[in-house]
Amino acid sequence: MNAAALPTQLAAPAELSAGDTAWLLVATAMVLLMTPGLALFYGGMVRAKSVLNMIMMSFSAIAVVSLVWFAFGWSLAFGDDLGGGLIGDFGQVFLHGMKPDSLTGTVPSLVFMAFQLTFAIITVALISGAIADRTKFRGWLVFCAVWVALVYVPIAHWVWGPNGWIREELGALDFAGGLVVEINSGAAGLAVALVLGPRLGFKRDPMRPHNLPLVMLGAGLLWFGWFGFNAGSALGANGLAAQSLVNTQAAACTALLGWIMVERKRDGHATTFGAASGAVAGLVAITPSCGLVDMPGAMAIGLAAGVLCSYAVGWKHKFGYDDSLDVVGVHFVGGVVGTVLIGVFAWDAVTPAGERGLLHGGGLGLLGKQIAAVLVTAAFSFAATYVIAKVIDRTIGFRASADDEMRGLDLAVHAETAYDLGSVGAASHLSSAAKAHPGPSPARAEPADRIDADED
Repeated sequence: MNAAALPTQLAAPAELSAGDTAWLLVATAMVLLMTPGLALFYGGMVRAKSVLNMIMMSFSAIAVVSLVWFAFGWSLAFGDDLGGGLIGDFGQVFLHGMKPDSLTGTVPSLVFMAFQLTFAIITVALISGAIADRTKFRGWLVFCAVWVALVYVPIAHWVWGPNGWIREELGALDFAGGLVVEINSGAAGLAVALVLGPRLGFKRDPMRPHNLPLVMLGAGLLWFGWFGFNAGSALGANGLAAQSLVNTQAAACTALLGWIMVERKRDGHATTFGAASGAVAGLVAITPSCGLVDMPGAMAIGLAAGVLCSYAVGWKHKFGYDDSLDVVGVHFVGGVVGTVLIGVFAWDAVTPAGERGLLHGGGLGLLGKQIAAVLVTAAFSFAATYVIAKVIDRTIGFRASADDEMRGLDLAVHAETAYDLGSVGAASHLSSAAKAHPGPSPARAEPADRIDADED
């Protein structure tokens, strides 16, 4: 489970805390807001002809993942372990037996379930960035349902579920989702990008973000929601939540500066897109460690992520895979940085059993556990996702047709366009005509006004 201290809480007599409950309700709403924020972030990054499709991929993930989670995902991820720490049971399908007064630690179990749901949603939505501009929408909907059931749920159980083997047997730590969310989505994103192949014109045509203000707005919403993501994972209104919150802010800031410093040295200028990407990279990296390290550790993790991720986004051009919106370069690499560096910076004042990282005199033991957990999670996620994507592609189809991709998925799939440039052009034409042929009577302008209204 998310909070490093949760096993201790569960061992204590269960008693509802109104403060803890209120905070987790707020945190749940904040994390859910991250998915619309991601939709805007990704939507601004793609070309104008596919922005609505990109946004729809995130919004549809909310609906599909929620229904799977309510039906059986929650039960398999957090239900009683069936043995070996691999998967839970079916005892809570359709939330069976979860009464309003049932508690997980000091909060209602229903609130904890909803909090965990928002993590599953954002993880699936993150994958969409790797396959932007070329995905068949029907295939995406099927992928969301199958992937959350067969990939996300097992990994969540391994890391956070009762007797999950990564936490209990391996002893690796993941406070808020470095393994479950970031590395998982990054490895899965690489797998589906390889299955679908590159976009038409990849490496040849410019594929720049079409709306940077939209990117910045999305990044701001993600930054805001991440406080619920990380500080909410303390599962209480307490000092651990406060530690997680300030560490989250510190890492995001150092990562932002690290990224734009690399840009300035490499390209000669710092960009708004780089600032947004750097902040997200720092937020990704601090996710697994926000409640496990001190302030200097958080700043170092953020800086490392900002610098390394800024170079990693170029891997797709070097190795030839088309990770459209840099899910691998930011989420996978940032997740690896943050998860591994727990083994270096872990602070025994907050870790569950007083584990210490290498720089705090803990030796190499915890570092080795963190690396092993990264390798297992990445390998399982990549392999399972590759098989799922291949099966979908061979059956109902996962890659959009070349004609649809060239035309733009907004019109081809959704029969909509994000920007009604036709009405703007018509208004401009009418304005020019009015200036060229001014008339004395206001009545002459009425037909044009009606035309504008009809077009709107």
